[in-house]
Amino acid sequence: MLNATSLRWLLAALVGWLDQRQQQAVAYLIEENRILRGHVRGRLRLTDEERQRLARHGHRLGRRRLSEIATIVTPDTILRWHRELVARKWTCAKRRGGRPGVLVEIRRLVLRMAEENPTWGYTRILGALKNVDHRVSRSTIARILKAAGVPPVPERPTSWQTFLRGTGARSRAPISSRPRCGRGAVW
Repeated sequence: MLNATSLRWLLAALVGWLDQRQQQAVAYLIEENRILRGHVRGRLRLTDEERQRLARHGHRLGRRRLSEIATIVTPDTILRWHRELVARKWTCAKRRGGRPGVLVEIRRLVLRMAEENPTWGYTRILGALKNVDHRVSRSTIARILKAAGVPPVPERPTSWQTFLRGTGARSRAPISSRPRCGRGAVW
């Protein structure tokens, strides 16, 4: 029968033998990595998942052991990846506060109204939008037009044709040839 002392010696020898075998396997893998690295030209492009795996395992080993083992990247890089991984885990996504923006449909409508009716100002466009049940402020309309590069009404270039169309002079005939009714009728 084995006593406790001889059992301890047997376990110590077994652990030593297993540790030696493990060290030999690690040494072989390190040398294999160096040989493979010598055959690869240029920089290795690692995926995010590969970086995460290297960072997790590399952090456990520590900088000193990594400097002996790491052949793909430097120990500092592996530890930086681990710091970024930890920081990303504890960083909460920032919620954007404030009032929601103006709908794209309303933006398009404001720009279309300003383009089709160059004599309309912010207030006139505001009234037209209220007629179609859109509620925006005058300053919002001004901001939309300014962002699109449309100047205010006094600064917008207009032609005579546009001016006449906007003032209601729709007839192509000269004013004197129009028939008149009432007091100023010419017969």
